[in-house]
Amino acid sequence: MAVPTFVDKVTLHVAAGRGGHGVASVHREKFKPLGGPDGGNGGPGGSIILRVDPDVTTLIDYHHSPKRRASNGGQGAGDHRNGAHGQDLVLPVPDGTIVSLRDGTVLGDMLGAGTEMVVAQGGKGGLGNAALASAKRKAPGFALLGEPGEELEIVLELKVVADIGLVGFPSAGKSSLIASISRARPKIADYPFTTLVPNLGVVRAGDTTFTVADVPGLIEGAAEGRGLGHDFLRHIERCAALLHVIDTANIEPGRNPVDDLDIMEGELQRYGGLEDRPRLVALNKIDVPDGRDIASFVVDELRERGLEVFEVSAASGEGMKELIFAMARIVQAARAEKPHTEATRIVIRPRSADGADDFTVTRTGEGWRVRGEKPERWIRQTDFSNEEAVGFLADRLNRLGVEKRLGELGAVEGDAILIGAEDNSVVFDYRPELDAGAGEMLGRRGEDQRLREDRPANQRRRDIAEALEEKGENETRADVARRLDQKRGGSSGPMSYEIGSAEDPDWNESDPDAQS
Repeated sequence: MAVPTFVDKVTLHVAAGRGGHGVASVHREKFKPLGGPDGGNGGPGGSIILRVDPDVTTLIDYHHSPKRRASNGGQGAGDHRNGAHGQDLVLPVPDGTIVSLRDGTVLGDMLGAGTEMVVAQGGKGGLGNAALASAKRKAPGFALLGEPGEELEIVLELKVVADIGLVGFPSAGKSSLIASISRARPKIADYPFTTLVPNLGVVRAGDTTFTVADVPGLIEGAAEGRGLGHDFLRHIERCAALLHVIDTANIEPGRNPVDDLDIMEGELQRYGGLEDRPRLVALNKIDVPDGRDIASFVVDELRERGLEVFEVSAASGEGMKELIFAMARIVQAARAEKPHTEATRIVIRPRSADGADDFTVTRTGEGWRVRGEKPERWIRQTDFSNEEAVGFLADRLNRLGVEKRLGELGAVEGDAILIGAEDNSVVFDYRPELDAGAGEMLGRRGEDQRLREDRPANQRRRDIAEALEEKGENETRADVARRLDQKRGGSSGPMSYEIGSAEDPDWNESDPDAQS
């Protein structure tokens, strides 16, 4: 099987790197066993970046290796050490590459050396417990997970960026002409469809340098897919002008230069989008006696149509200088009208699932489905094996207004709440009677108070705090506690407790010793 040397369309599977997980860690040293949270954040995953490289002229590398993956971010560590960043993967593409999805949605047009496009964003790293600590959550016993990187299939389609496009029937002499005016060396032979891939040549005319593209030969019906023209007509869409190369020495019966020109113009019209391009006509092969005579018969008729016509010979070089400078004039005029553009960096930012708000809630046959960029990202970051992490997630969703919105729409206790897309949802039971606010509740590290029904120590401290407002002049906090115990039927004798423990009635939440 022949190995292709020119590929102008490929389907590429790209996967960005996953973000590293954050870590839950507590600083420890001699005589200071609990020095506070010091878990570092995970590093972000590497992104997939396309970059225009002038030295790349084909997509053949991606034809042989259609799957590309960036590296993952490193996991965080204790002592406030963050994970390493995943390395971005930069993929060089030719100038003029169009990036689209499988469904035809165009993501970007890569024009200009150095232009970049981030097609797959690396996942964010998870926060460590040091970053999650706050005045109300001093020592989180959990960390957030790293997000997976974006993964998708894209289609790369090359449209050659050239100033002049050569259009003509097979064996009209386009390859010979481009070899005559530039250093391009395409294959030249005396049979049709010698040129199977577009060829580019660089031409210099005085102070003007421009590129010429030799497009594989057109035949009648090319716009409908006949021959090779259907595959390569797109390569002349970016050209500033078109040069019709017409064979004047053709001996096929029923063919003449005027009819050949009409057929080519008909195919270009059916293809569409090329009506505004200036046209030049090169009557080639006038070095052949019959060719010169035929050219002289039709040159006036073509000029009457308003076309600029040149009688040339790619073999002998006759008339080539005039043709080159005519092409240079058109290129100069086109460049003068075109505004100067700098190389750009394009970042693909997919719209959130809801389209506008932070989230949406819809009722389905399976339950209430919550969609949105924030809640779905929080789900991916949550370690569901950790109760405190689940409580933190509940707090975030409540602050976002998810529970309130569900109540307004008529959700009742026990309804299924699905967060995420249909093929990858996390399901919860709706429990509206459980107040969110684990961040505002003081509890032991690693516990979510909403998952525990019995908290006698907490309730006892609240009762003592209320009773202190009515205590006598000579009463202490311990006296108030004993009086409450007597009302509840407890012992009136001396209390036994460890000083500074949760049972100590003089225990104060704001006391630094109580927090250590």
